[in-house]
Amino acid sequence: MWLGAAAIITDQVGRVLLVHPTYREDDRWLLPGGVVEPGEHPHAACQREITEELGLADLTLSGVLAVHSLSQHHPDIRPAAPFPGEIRYVFDGGTLTLDQAKVIRLPREELSEYAFLETRDAVQRLRPVDGQIMLAAYRARLGNTATAHLADGRHILDVPGLDRHDVHVRYRPLWDSPLNRGPVSERLPVQQAWGWCFVPDGRVVLVADPGPRGALPMLPGGTVEKADTMPEATLHREAAEEAQLILTDPVRLGWVLDETGEVYGGMGPNCRLRLAARVTGIGPAAVDPATGRPFARLLATPAQAAALLGWARRGRGRPDSPLKRPGSAGACPPLAPPASRKSRQRGCS
Repeated sequence: MWLGAAAIITDQVGRVLLVHPTYREDDRWLLPGGVVEPGEHPHAACQREITEELGLADLTLSGVLAVHSLSQHHPDIRPAAPFPGEIRYVFDGGTLTLDQAKVIRLPREELSEYAFLETRDAVQRLRPVDGQIMLAAYRARLGNTATAHLADGRHILDVPGLDRHDVHVRYRPLWDSPLNRGPVSERLPVQQAWGWCFVPDGRVVLVADPGPRGALPMLPGGTVEKADTMPEATLHREAAEEAQLILTDPVRLGWVLDETGEVYGGMGPNCRLRLAARVTGIGPAAVDPATGRPFARLLATPAQAAALLGWARRGRGRPDSPLKRPGSAGACPPLAPPASRKSRQRGCS
């Protein structure tokens, strides 16, 4: 069998790096990487290929995200191709800063271009099996789960939650609408209320609405309706409808300004409230009345949630994440002791 090595490298908003080879007849893109030479360790081969292909000699590769075996009879292999099968290691290449991305240099005889792509777009440029490998490896990194073991694009062992629900990162451009910590102005209507909903071990509940291109995660919450007496009531209602959560002790973290209200027909300035609350009960999955579909429910650490929501910046949460120093204004409600080591290793579920 051939032996290959590749890397998952992302930019600061979670887009994955792909390269376009000049030698492929099918015009498909690839993860950066290449063939492991005889006697070479896959980690060393991946480091060498990253240096040769991208000019990133100082890039640090960490854990193995996925190991994949591809049989010679897989439908993505051209008939009569001299292909004995392949085993591929996929390493975590980490996140590139803007300055690091600027120094990427390609060998033009081998690669014509590179691009950072949202995973839902990346899978369209990869061969189907390569897209499956990329997603499994990327989700192992997001969920902080064990190395994914795959054969012909499918998980050999239990399918992790992010793969089972086909969850993608909710891509957001480099945009940071500031979180206002003070009270909401009386002149600003509150149109939305969203919440960081904590279970006793300190993780938060995310919901994801399945769609034809995969599921995008979000915090429970939604539009404030006329029947809601206050935004906290909106969070209680939406959390129950979307995720069957019973909440207690909601606190306000702050609010984000929507200057145009375009989503509400151009109503003008309004705000979107951010809250945090404790989860005291979870019911069986049910159909969301607003969409007619059951939402996927995910448990994630706050840092994992920030990454899935597209709010991560160099490993830190977005300003409206409730990851703040103790005693600061708007601090989240008291929680039970941190998760055990075993539950932390499980990652997103």
